[in-house]
Amino acid sequence: MQQRAAVPIAGPVWTGVVRGRLAAWAEAERGRFFLWLPVLMTAGAVAFFALRGDPPAWLAPALLVAALAALRTTWPRIVPRAAASCAVAAALGFAAAQFATSCAPPLMAVPTRAVVAEGTVRAVEPLPAGRRVTLEAARLDGSAPLDRRLRIRLRTNDATPVAAGDTLHVRTLLMRPAPPAYPGAWDLQRDAFYQGFGAFGMALGASERVAEGGPASPVQRIRETIAARIGAVLSGSTAAIATTMLTGNTSGIPEADRQAFRNAGLAHLLAIAGLHIGIVMGLVFAATRLALAAWEWAALRWPTKQIAALAALLAAAGYMLLTGAHLPVQRSFAMACLFTLAVLVGRRAASLRGLALAMAALVLLEPHQVMGVSFQMSFPAVLALIVGYERLRPWLTRLRGEGSWRRRLLASVVALALTAALAGTFSAPFAAYHFGQVQLYNVLANMVAVPITALLIMPAGLLSLPLMALHAEALALVPMGWGVDAVLWVGRTVWSWPAATIQVAHMPPWGLGVLGLGLAWAGLWRTRVRLAGWALVALGLASPAFFSPPDLLMSADGRMVGLRTGDGMYVQTAGSAAGFTLDSWRVLWRARLVQPLGCGQAPCDLRARPDGPAALLVRDDPPQSACAAAAVVSLEPVRLRCAVPVIDRLSVWREGAYAIWLAADGARVLSDREERGNRVWMPSPNERNRLPPGLVPVPAEALPARRKRRGRGAGRRSPSAASPR
Repeated sequence: MQQRAAVPIAGPVWTGVVRGRLAAWAEAERGRFFLWLPVLMTAGAVAFFALRGDPPAWLAPALLVAALAALRTTWPRIVPRAAASCAVAAALGFAAAQFATSCAPPLMAVPTRAVVAEGTVRAVEPLPAGRRVTLEAARLDGSAPLDRRLRIRLRTNDATPVAAGDTLHVRTLLMRPAPPAYPGAWDLQRDAFYQGFGAFGMALGASERVAEGGPASPVQRIRETIAARIGAVLSGSTAAIATTMLTGNTSGIPEADRQAFRNAGLAHLLAIAGLHIGIVMGLVFAATRLALAAWEWAALRWPTKQIAALAALLAAAGYMLLTGAHLPVQRSFAMACLFTLAVLVGRRAASLRGLALAMAALVLLEPHQVMGVSFQMSFPAVLALIVGYERLRPWLTRLRGEGSWRRRLLASVVALALTAALAGTFSAPFAAYHFGQVQLYNVLANMVAVPITALLIMPAGLLSLPLMALHAEALALVPMGWGVDAVLWVGRTVWSWPAATIQVAHMPPWGLGVLGLGLAWAGLWRTRVRLAGWALVALGLASPAFFSPPDLLMSADGRMVGLRTGDGMYVQTAGSAAGFTLDSWRVLWRARLVQPLGCGQAPCDLRARPDGPAALLVRDDPPQSACAAAAVVSLEPVRLRCAVPVIDRLSVWREGAYAIWLAADGARVLSDREERGNRVWMPSPNERNRLPPGLVPVPAEALPARRKRRGRGAGRRSPSAASPR
């Protein structure tokens, strides 16, 4: 009997087809998989900071060892090897964040009374009104030197000459870094922890210079000398912005002009970063190569291009140190190093691989920066520029044509507009997340302001540096001031246009993460699979529709409560309002301040909607009938036992700021400590926090009675633990 032929099974055939397509896709994306490793390192660092508690010391090494073991085991197989490589990158980012945290000095005990601080001046920063000093190894009332630095604002009329390296003696009232303005807001305490600051203070009297000319950073002395020379030639906002361009110190810029730059889309001009490094390198590269070309012997025998590239890199390194070596300029310098290396070996300078290496280096060196606005805005902008010019280079080449001056001018204008549009568009979602607004005319403003900066402000500023040795810096600083005034005019004018800024709804953190993943997916892949990234971008942009902002907010100092309604924002304060907190609430609620609540002695109903549930704003010793409301809030300590949430000044003293959502079935409350957990950069819940800067302290005559009430009511449940009715 003849045997029938075997019918192939569909499973193996289908598996073979899938493997073939995956192999073809992997071949098409060759060289792109490496670019994802820094992205995963960033994700690992973000995961560390998103934890609600500090992980044990062994966790990061254990994760890294396990990931490396998995990579070694799966090395012969492509897909498992890729998954293990991703795990190694994420574990490396997590480990970098945990290592940086363990290396940071612990929080210091901040006294609750005025003290005399004496320490070495690390930096002197001019302010629009007065000065601010940073003290190292400070002693408080003669105690042992502190491991953390102090930042103290001197009195406006304090004329004591102070320079870096001096020993300063000042009586001050110190305060901890301010907690978040609401649960989920920007964490200033985390920033201060990783920057090495222990407390901020206000001088209570004139400072005294105990010793002069102690050990100090020579770069800091040079920065202060440059700032003083600029202040002698220029004045006002012009001097402050010129100082920013040459030293990186932005503290002297008035808030109105800072806001004008921000609302016109020109804030990047005040943040020393890639634009400034690029201008410095371009100027030095062109000047060096022109000088070598003019020397016939050197032009014929030396590699002038490579020499000019090295000279430009040295100039960029000096400029980075001069401007403070902040994160954006570090990232730009890392890219500049790769650019110079590419020139030396004859490779293409601007590449995604260089961006990936720079990103990986910064995650390893300063992992806490992944949570900051500079990191989140700069890398998407550079990614957009590299990918955008890769895709549009053929079209730009055709636009340039044969190279006539008209076509070159047109191509330059188009390239300038394209640069502003790409960088501004891809960084706008991150700016909207942090600042709650987007700029409508940023492309037009940058098309005018950036050429002025590149062709006048920066060249004149760099020329002024060697002229300072001859005391002839005015020859360059005066033209630099003209350019600064022109850019200031552009910023102020664009800001005055109608709808210059558009307020946008608050994006939840998960939406920002999805958006960032989508931009990376769309930018890093080469094949059509990148189109899926735009779906993630769309989901991230639509995420505000899934976020419901709270109806009530209570500040971290317990002296301000805010209500969001359809008309705007109403605020009730006990003393003066904190401007930073109010601004943060406006961004979250996308609302204007209508007027104070106007609640007097009697309890007030707080309703987000006319027919909605109400919270009750009470004063001390409210009646028990107040528990009939959805929630009870008070700017003073109260004695009230309820089944509904009760949030008073003692609650925020323990738990930080509060957010309250009112609903028909009760109120949902969220405290700052519940949102952030208990991390090493947060003060202990049992340790009294001082009020943030700008807030009025509790009157002394009111403290004894309130302390007694606190002792009698210590046994009541925490408001966060109260179950809603």
